[in-house]
Amino acid sequence: MQQQQPKSTSLVLLITFWLYVAIPLLWGVASTIKKAMALFG
Repeated sequence: MQQQQPKSTSLVLLITFWLYVAIPLLWGVASTIKKAMALFG
């Protein structure tokens, strides 16, 4: 059995998907931390 080499298009799609997921996630975490600082700070 041979392993398939990843295609460059699928790599670009994977990076795009992770950015699409990670940016709102990071914004949500940062927003939560700011609110926690206001409560406990």
